[in-house]
Amino acid sequence: MRAIAVLFMVEVHTAAIIPPEGVTVGDPAAFVAAAFGGMAAPMFVTISGWGMYMSARRRHSEGISASDWGRWIVPRVLLLVTCQVIVNLLLNVERGGRFEWQTPGVLTLLAIAAILSPFLSRMSFSARSTLMLLACASPLALGDAASPELGWFDRVGSEGASQWFQRLLVNGTYPVAPWIFYVLLGTIVFDLQGEPEAREKGIMMGLLATIATIFISVFEGMDWALTEGEAVLTFFPASMPFLVVSGTMVVLAMRLLEGSEAEGGEPSLGGSLAFLEPAGRLSLTIYVSHFAVLGLAALALDGEPRLSLASAFCVTIAHTLVWIPLAIAHERYMPSFSLESILRASQSGR
Repeated sequence: MRAIAVLFMVEVHTAAIIPPEGVTVGDPAAFVAAAFGGMAAPMFVTISGWGMYMSARRRHSEGISASDWGRWIVPRVLLLVTCQVIVNLLLNVERGGRFEWQTPGVLTLLAIAAILSPFLSRMSFSARSTLMLLACASPLALGDAASPELGWFDRVGSEGASQWFQRLLVNGTYPVAPWIFYVLLGTIVFDLQGEPEAREKGIMMGLLATIATIFISVFEGMDWALTEGEAVLTFFPASMPFLVVSGTMVVLAMRLLEGSEAEGGEPSLGGSLAFLEPAGRLSLTIYVSHFAVLGLAALALDGEPRLSLASAFCVTIAHTLVWIPLAIAHERYMPSFSLESILRASQSGR
């Protein structure tokens, strides 16, 4: 799942930087790209939350000291924040990109998740479930604080520390409120690994809620989903219906791929997806590295659509899939050269 999540992110970012000529928002191709976009980041954050919670639970069960927690958390936070700055520089607005250098993003969100991991590992299932529901409802409480009027380049920019923290916490691209919902969702899914029926009940409730959002869209005459603007589901800022629908789709995808593995059987596709495992183990390295390629593409295209639909589609798919053999080759020939290796080497905590 981690490999699928990071490859979805590569696909979405590539489609955004290399858009085809003549494709409007209402075009079916644009709808398909938006659907992948709506799934990519929620899946990436949910799987990351799942992994951090698993690591924190293991360390908590070993009874490590506060200083050991610090040695585990601090290098992770520093690396994630540093990688966020690198990503911002690679795809900087001054070179046709999408980010200001100081923009908080998905990696700073994961840094916050890392800081919270020791506390989450000590919290009960019911307490985390309650927090998840509160995070899901937070768009309603935030209201205008989420700044729905902000355009993209306003949302990725900040002037001074106060505004930077606003972008980090409530009105950036991936603010803690409400995006911590997906981190908490990852912890819940982890705890329900051996209870597929409980997850299936949650999926059914989510699908019913998804159908309800479609009916609301039809009866209210609103767009069902838009990246931003007036719609039932919006990504910037993330609306409550978007959290429910995307969270449901993420858990559904995880359940479908799991098959009967929870009962001691085989995953749905057996071992046919084993070739993706190296990409999963290099998810952070792939995430950062693909922005280097996109930065060059943005510089060359200068923000203008220059390819036909077929050409843009082929380039997007090729750039997404090429990371699979690259990850396999990397693991075979240079396994110690990656951001993940730096993190392992820097962490002395148990």
